Parts: sequence; structure tokens; C-alpha cells
Amino acid sequence: MKLDSFSNILRDEAVFRLEHLGKISDSDKYLQRTFLSPASIKAGNLIEEWMKDAGLRTWVDQMGNVHGRTDGGNASAPALLIGSHLDTVIDAGMYDGSLGIVCALAAIKALKTTGKVEELPRPVEVIAFSDEEGVRFHSTFLGSAAVAGILAVDILRVADKSGLTIQDALRDNAFDGTEESLLQLKYDPQSVWGYIEVHIEQGPVLEGHGVPLGVVVGIAGQTRLKVTVKGSQGHAGTVPMSMRNDPMPAAAEAILIVEKLCKYPEEHLNKVSNYESSRKGISQGSIVCTVGELASWPGASNVIPGQVIFTVDVRAKEDTIREVIISELNDRIFQICDQRSISCSIERKHDASAVECDKDMIFSLQNAARIATQNLALLQISKASNVVPLLMSGAGHDAMAMSHLTKVGMLFVRCTGGISHSPEEYVVEDDIWAASRSLLAFLQEL
Repeated sequence: MKLDSFSNILRDEAVFRLEHLGKISDSDKYLQRTFLSPASIKAGNLIEEWMKDAGLRTWVDQMGNVHGRTDGGNASAPALLIGSHLDTVIDAGMYDGSLGIVCALAAIKALKTTGKVEELPRPVEVIAFSDEEGVRFHSTFLGSAAVAGILAVDILRVADKSGLTIQDALRDNAFDGTEESLLQLKYDPQSVWGYIEVHIEQGPVLEGHGVPLGVVVGIAGQTRLKVTVKGSQGHAGTVPMSMRNDPMPAAAEAILIVEKLCKYPEEHLNKVSNYESSRKGISQGSIVCTVGELASWPGASNVIPGQVIFTVDVRAKEDTIREVIISELNDRIFQICDQRSISCSIERKHDASAVECDKDMIFSLQNAARIATQNLALLQISKASNVVPLLMSGAGHDAMAMSHLTKVGMLFVRCTGGISHSPEEYVVEDDIWAASRSLLAFLQEL
């Protein structure tokens, strides 16, 4: 089947569907869909209708993931899974997650239109995962981790800000919400051939290269820390500076250490380290760290705070590098607190190991992207028409969870300015077309 055919499905309809999903929100002011919210359920129902339109057999599992499957020409063969997430962050853009679902359905619908679905050598299943962002319950990958079999059953007792637990949310939406139902979601690894995911890049590299698509070679590992710094609460006007036990300056100094250590690790790592053999791979640009939340108690302008809490997000393409930085951060933060006679504690709230994408998947996706883009007019202005860059992903994706089940591959799509998690997030129509064409080419070469 010629890739130049069916632009109405691979581009025009895909664009329309993304815009449609972008209007399904729990807020009237911005885009927001969180795990099992009314908007999330509505979006899932719509996606299920689109799956049926593509000729897929559909169902919704006990974690709210929406599945659509075709058996192809061999129902007993291990299946290719294609997925992404239908939830969003708060004040989101409309492409993060949704793009991967819509492009997958567009490619399969194009195959269905030509009667080629039955020629697929294995089943293909599209999954719209119910939660990847972790906004509501602060637990990422609820949907994909359940399918991969790595979601602990005690997750059911985690509560959102209103006190409602994941179990409550599931039962409120007519799911069982039991440990047994959660455990039964795990796929048999022998029944799965591999997993691929199309996603916006969420960075500026592809735009810098002037190309619409790139292939991911790996996903950075991630650790989230919660740092609590405690001092003595007091009156802002009556306690002399020399007699204060103020946690705010200690937290500020610690945050500056985070920046210095992660921005210039070679200069700021201590000479002696328990990870001495790993220090050689640590250089500027090998790690990124972010302090994304900062809160003080009681949070009044005329009160010396008694407590300051901040978070640290640490990401690196190599787990050993990440552990070196975390170990150093622990030592330096406690040192700051000791010097200031301040109490502090550090909790590891989230850990995800780095993931390497499958080499054969990388090759196949890169070849499919070349085929899909070689005739697109948007590439004719440059010499890069046959170039599909290999990229490292600093953002976490459902592929991280799915890597515990099967081999994974990812295709990145250029987004304007590298902007994501923002209403300014944007993908041009022809780049959506290129992504759908690439998935179609990949399926044709299975």
C-alpha cells in the first residue's frame, strides 16, 4: 500500500481527533484529565469508538485502560502492543499522550481500509493507558504498570487530596478495585512480541535538526526526593538574626547545591566517593536536576517558618551516575543542616531505572521513519530528508513500565519550540502525518 494514499485518515482525521480530545477536560479554563475523572472516562469512551471504527475488538480493563485488538493473520502469535496515555497534566497541551493513540489508530484504520489487516503476521493491540502523568495520586504509570505486572497491590490504598483512594475511584466507576483484579491485569510475557510508542519529543532537538521524527535509544532513569528541613518557628520581628533556627536559608543553600552539583558535577563532587569507579562518566550535561516544589509552614510573611519542604527530581541516562549524584546530594544537604543546627530528612518518593530500547526496534522504527518522510515536502528544503536522529529521552514514558514486560521502541515527533506540558504545546499537521505514516510503514514491515 502506498504511503501517499489515505492522507485523509493519516493526517486530516488524526488532526481532527486530536483537537476533539483536546476539548474534553475537567476544567472550563484549561485542559485537564486525571485518572478516572469524568473527562478521562469520556475521552476513553470516545477512543473506544475510534478503535471500533478501525475494526478493532475493544474492552476496558480493571484499571480503566482502553484496549483495541486485531488478531491479524495469526491469532496465536505473540502480539505487538502500541500505546500511550489518555490522561494529562494540569493546564496541558493536547498532544502529549493523545498523539500516540490517535496515530496508532490512524495507521490501523488505513490498513483496514485496504483489507490488509488480515495480512499482519501477528495480533496488534492498541492500548490507551488510563494514567501516566500521576497527577491525581502522585503515582506515575498506573495504567501501563498494571499491564506490565509491576504495580504493587498496596497502591489501591493511596489517596488523592480529597482523601479518596485509588480503590474508591475504581469502585466509583464500576470497577472491582480488588487486589485480585489488579493482579489479573498482568500480561503473560510469552504472549507479547514487543511494545512501541509514538510521543511528542517534549524537547527542541528535532526542531533544531529540521526533521519531524526521531527514534529513541533509551529513557533516562529518574528519582524523586522529598526534602524536609525543620527549625524553630518564631516571630519575624522579635527573634534576633543571631538567635534564629531558620530552616529557609538552609533549604535555599541546599537548593543551590542541587543546581551546582547537577550543572557542574565535575567541579562540585567530593574527591572521595563510594562510587569512585562511576565518577568518570559524570560530566556536564550527563544529568539534570529540578526543584519543582517548595513550601513553608506556616507560610506567613511575618513568621519565621518552622518547616520547609522541597522536592528534587534527578534524571540521568545511566543509573550509576544518578546514584552518585543522589549520594552526594544526601551528604551535602545533611552537612548544611548540621552546620546550621537544623533538622532535615530526605525521602526517596519515586525510582525508575533507565531503559534501553531494543536495537532491532530502533532499526525498524528508523527505517520506517525514513520511508515515511522521504517524500514529504516539509523535508525538501534541507539535506536532512534521509536523516532520522537517535535521541535519548529525559522524560518518563509508559515504555519505561512496559520494558519490564517486553522489548520496547519509541518514535519521537517534533513539537514547536520543544514546548510541552503547556497549552502552547503544538505539532504541525504534516508532522502528525509523518508519524502516522511511520507507524503504517512499521506495521507493513512486521
